[in-house]
Amino acid sequence: LQEVVSEESEEENNGVNLMEFSDEILLHILSYVPCTDLVLNVRRTCRKLATLCLDKSLTHTVLLQKDYKVNKDKVKQLMRDIGKEIYQLNMAGCYWLPSSTVDHVTRCKNLVKLNLSGCHITSLRLSKMLSTLQHLRSLAIDVNPGFDASQLSSECKATLSRVSELKQTLYTPSYGVVPCCTSLEKLLLYFEILDRSREGFMLSGQLMVGESNVPHYQNLRVFYARLAPGYVNQEVVRLYLAVLSDRTPENLHAFLISAPGSFAETGATKNLLDSMARNVRLDALQLPKAWINGSGLLQHLKFNNPFYFSFSRCTLSGGHLIQRVINGGKDLKSLTSLNLSGCVHCLAPESLFRKAEDDIDSSILESLVASCCNLRHLNLSAAHHHSSESIGNHLCQLLSRLKHLLSLALPVCSITDVAANAEKPPTASNLVPQTFGKKVRIGIQTYPRNLGDQANQKIESSVFWALMGSLRFLETLEIIGSSFSSAMPRNEPAIRNSLPPCARAQSVGDSEVAAISQLTYLQSLTLAQLPNILTGSGLVNIGLQCQHLRTLSLANLGMMGKVVYMSALMDMLKHCKCLRDLRLEQPYFCAGAQFFQALSHCSSLQRLCIVSRSGTLQSDAVMSFMANCLEVIMCHMFMGESLTVCKNLQQSIVRSFQADRPALNVVIFPLLHEDLTEVIRDVPMRHLDEITLFKSRVAEEPPNLWW
Repeated sequence: LQEVVSEESEEENNGVNLMEFSDEILLHILSYVPCTDLVLNVRRTCRKLATLCLDKSLTHTVLLQKDYKVNKDKVKQLMRDIGKEIYQLNMAGCYWLPSSTVDHVTRCKNLVKLNLSGCHITSLRLSKMLSTLQHLRSLAIDVNPGFDASQLSSECKATLSRVSELKQTLYTPSYGVVPCCTSLEKLLLYFEILDRSREGFMLSGQLMVGESNVPHYQNLRVFYARLAPGYVNQEVVRLYLAVLSDRTPENLHAFLISAPGSFAETGATKNLLDSMARNVRLDALQLPKAWINGSGLLQHLKFNNPFYFSFSRCTLSGGHLIQRVINGGKDLKSLTSLNLSGCVHCLAPESLFRKAEDDIDSSILESLVASCCNLRHLNLSAAHHHSSESIGNHLCQLLSRLKHLLSLALPVCSITDVAANAEKPPTASNLVPQTFGKKVRIGIQTYPRNLGDQANQKIESSVFWALMGSLRFLETLEIIGSSFSSAMPRNEPAIRNSLPPCARAQSVGDSEVAAISQLTYLQSLTLAQLPNILTGSGLVNIGLQCQHLRTLSLANLGMMGKVVYMSALMDMLKHCKCLRDLRLEQPYFCAGAQFFQALSHCSSLQRLCIVSRSGTLQSDAVMSFMANCLEVIMCHMFMGESLTVCKNLQQSIVRSFQADRPALNVVIFPLLHEDLTEVIRDVPMRHLDEITLFKSRVAEEPPNLWW
């Protein structure tokens, strides 16, 4: 003990005082501290920090969008202290702040960019606030039921007339503030309108028709629309597009519409696309699948220096992709993001007589890789991309040439090592049916604890292991079964049965998961429907090696009747010190004391979502976990427990922790309950979109679409 004390004293004597660092180094360090802490706490410690914390480099841009500890009083004090120094303010997703909080934004007279998406704000408050922000050029807001554009003052409309970038999330049929923005260059529209009101009345997009003003698109450069499921959203977006079809802006260079399901082409949209083909050269393109399938549109569209393409869920064949889009590899060096999710024939020469499970044509993928050598984001999920046995032409081998990749989404069947798989005898999991039938006793599972044990199994020679080794800087990885569907789709009852995994995917399991541990800089990982998970041993390797991991989503791994990887998952969680978001979807998941004790090691955890048909939970363990993990502000559990158990636990959590955690959002509800969709609609959009609902997020939107 005396030796330890003497060593510590020596370190203190020889240590460097933080205040002796140069101002440049200290400013860099302080840039990682939330602005509220800098202004309200750190600057009060000493004179030097008092000066540095108010440096323009730290106060120019204030980000509150994930500062879950901020409250109304802190915002008020922050605006009072540095309001005049703020030029960019991001309060997106601050759903817990009362609507009166935005009144304090009026102190920021020099604001140029303001993001209030997800914040509660009325028409009158918006009018009062914008009337004082004469320098505003970029704005993001929500348009909720009750919004009335006639309440906007002339001063407010004058400010809006100078806004060049607008992001508008619509929860009710309306033009919002778009008609007031006469100088728009970038317009982002998110349609989240439900087909029925809370009272059960059917809504209609035609409510907008009576509005006297129409959008002004003459200066538009970027048009982006993302639609949630529902016919009302489709009706409303058609009204926004009607103006575009009359006259296409000459400077339009990005046109993107993301629409789930069927969104039929009309005469107006066809005229719009024909006009675009004649008059503009695009850099980014995304269209509903019905607008592309079977048409020669891509043959006529012209591109300048494209950086983003999305052909998600289209029947585009690989032959058309090469001929009409890649253009022989001449113009695609600029492409950084490509979404081919659900594009089942995109790696085949033609789609007419091809089955979805047939082998891909490696020459098409080779041309794609050679032409788009600077890709940073690539999504090939939701399709069967089966490689042939030809040596050197495996999908993983070809993708390993894309050295700049930062995010990648692949179907499980695409990473199978065909040659090695042919020599493998059937494993235990291959013999176990992937259903909810009678449970099969397979004995006590053991798993290797380190990479050395995995190496003894000779997995380093697999093509997927080599791919992971070549993509050292990959930050986001999704491996999702081509037939996987979440048990909790949006606006619909929970799915009770899932499709079996692809036959080619049956051998993908622990060794492939272990290969992922080579990704030292991995920040986000999604694994769904990996049937050959026997023990989950690879998860432990990931926990040990991927120390930057912040988001983890696991769904339907191994047998469906038993959580075979629970022991390994608990070992993994003990090493995930940076983990912030955890989503687990697995039938029969037991959220008990041991699980939550292991999860308590994740000291940075903020959001937890568990979806489990017939799953159970232990209320005392949940309460203990919430008490130990002080950063957790979201707890969503959709399990097999009764409504009474769920409600009691939810009320206990809110009652015990809401006062100290202003952003706390708790939803605990039976997964198969008929009122699940009504509960889901009250979840803040930030959580719903980012974690609660399962989806592939790689190349979902163009990079840097909004700040």
